[in-house]
Order: sequence, then C-alpha cells, then structure tokens
Amino acid sequence: MMKKNIFSIFVLFYFFAIQNAFSSEKDIYDKIDLFGEVLEKINKEYVDEINQSESMDSAINGLLQSLDPYSSYMSPKVLKEMQTETSGEFGGLGIEVSMESGVVKVISPIDDTPASKAGIKAGDYIVKINNTQVQGKSLSEAVDLMRGPVGSGIELTIRRSGIKKALTFNIVREIIQIQSVKSELLEKNIGYIRLTSFNENSGKQIKKKIDKLEKNKDIKAYILDLRNNPGGLLSQAIKISDFFLDNGEIVSTKSRKSSENRKWFAKEGDLTNGKTLIVLINYGSASASEIVAGALKDHKRAILIGENSYGKGSVQSIIPLKNNGAIRLTIAKYYLPSGKSISEVGVSPDIEVTEETDDFKIKTKTDNQLNYAIKLLNG
Repeated sequence: MMKKNIFSIFVLFYFFAIQNAFSSEKDIYDKIDLFGEVLEKINKEYVDEINQSESMDSAINGLLQSLDPYSSYMSPKVLKEMQTETSGEFGGLGIEVSMESGVVKVISPIDDTPASKAGIKAGDYIVKINNTQVQGKSLSEAVDLMRGPVGSGIELTIRRSGIKKALTFNIVREIIQIQSVKSELLEKNIGYIRLTSFNENSGKQIKKKIDKLEKNKDIKAYILDLRNNPGGLLSQAIKISDFFLDNGEIVSTKSRKSSENRKWFAKEGDLTNGKTLIVLINYGSASASEIVAGALKDHKRAILIGENSYGKGSVQSIIPLKNNGAIRLTIAKYYLPSGKSISEVGVSPDIEVTEETDDFKIKTKTDNQLNYAIKLLNG
C-alpha cells in the first residue's frame, strides 16, 4: 500500500505541474518523457516490486481528484459494476459520498437505509472500512470496499466534527430501495412533502402529492423537506422548482465554453396557488436540493429553515475512454437566480435551527427543525 501511495503522490504532483505550469506543447511532451523515465527508474530501483497497471490507474485518478472532489477515473471493472443492475446480488449502505482530503466524506445518508438507521450523518468522514485504511485509496476503490452481498456485515470507522474519539459503526448491507417522495397532512392544515432524491419520477410524484393535498380545503401552507437529499437529476430540480413559481429564472449553468452556458426559467402556474412555503435543509442537502432551495429563496417564494447546505454546485459527465473505462469529469457549475455559485458555499437558511440532540432523527419526536417549522406556520 505504501509503495502505491508514494507513487500516486508523485504522479499527482507531476500531473498538477503539467496542468498549471506548462503552456507549450513541447514542454508538455518533455514532461511526459520525463514521467516515462521516472516510471522506468521506479520500476527498476524501488525497494518493492510494483504493479505498473495499478500505479498508472492511481496516477490518472490522482490527476482527476486534484481538480475537485467529484472528478474521478473509473477503470473498466468499476464502470461495468456501476452500470450493472445488481438484482439482489449485492447490497449497499445507503449513503452518498465524495472524496475530500484523501478520505471518504458522507454527503448524506438516505432515509430508511442501513446507514441512516445506524446513525451515520452528513459530514462524517469514513477513515477505515473494516480493517482497511481509506487514506490513499480512490473514491471508486473505497465504494467498492463498501459493497458486498446482502446480509453481510461491514465496520466503518468514522471521524465526526466536534467529537475527539473515532466512532465505530457495524452495519449490515441491504438492497437499497428508495421511496423518493412521501407526503402527509400535518396539524390538519399543513401539507408535508418529503423528497429524498431527484430521480426520473420525482417530478410526477411530487405533482400527484400536491394535487391530492390541494383537494383538502383546510390546507394553508406547505413544508418541503429536502434534508439529507444528496440530489440527482437537474431536469427534476427544475421541474419541482417550477411547481412553486410563476415566473423568473430557476438556475443557470456555466461551462468552459460560453456557447454551452444555459438558463432555465419557470412557466406560469404555481400548483399551490401561492400558499406559504417552508423548505427544510441541512448539510446533507446537496446539488439538485440546493438548486430548488436556492431558487425558491432568491425569488422570496419560500422560507428556508435548518442548516447551511452542502455546497455541491457542479455538473459531472461520464466520458467513455478507449479502454472501456471512463472519467467522471466536472463540466459546468450551477448558479442561482441571484448569480451566486453554490460550489463550496451552499445555500444558507433564512432561519438557522440546528439539531438539538445526538439522537436526532428526521420526522420523529426529536426533529426540532420540523417542529419549529410547524410552530412558525401555526403562529
């Protein structure tokens, strides 16, 4: 492991130098020749024998991860696993993750999954998976370690902000089945809608829930709960934002080429007829969640309650490679109607309400954020 880490660090530095320090094509090719020479020296002189194929994969991944936490290399094996429907053969934990400072960072645990039930929280750092240190591994390697047969156990060692000692969680893998939209009537007059991800059916499901709730003549307000929602499809974020807006810009994307910049606007017709709207967010609200929350806040259409969101304001694309692998590359950034970027900043709530207890769980008696929203609406 040590030999691989040393090599990866060297290559990451080398590629970073190429990217930032050399503008001419000749300089770049000179550096590529130098890289080949260094690789040859390592192969001949390094104290332990190295796997050159694995080292090159690490080098490529090092380059991509030096760009941002969301860009990465997928070997043919990893890409195939990502594309394959497991159909009950493999189980998961139910967490959305990214790579930060060489360790796996939890973007958010998904409702009613093993990770959520065990107490994993947004912002946790996974430093060890079973007996394997995460430091030095790529995101895809770490995710692969977390996969396994349904019913099998896994031990995660976690570092959590504000807690000195590492936390250990023993979790059993399950098939992850996500019910992305739930709704109910609260206090006989508040429509509560919980959205846990933005998949291809989220917009249709939200519209059905709103239409059903609107038939109740006592409905006076809505709560849209986007906490621990790691995001998903941009198209669904735009559609759901539009349900609560009559006009105006929803979101824009800016890429390296100005010709590829885009803007999306709301169409006339607020499905809730302008009823009071509260949006709940926390650190686990990322990407598409931040687009919806940010758009509704900028248009003063909703009151945001909770904690600052994650700050994932970028668009990734899977780009195939000749070796049947692929790279996941950031190709654009999201911007709110105000022109602000979400990246690394997130969306701030209008009213900050932090989790009060260690046993806090969404939509339970310990959910002080939801309780605050209900009290605010009922005066």
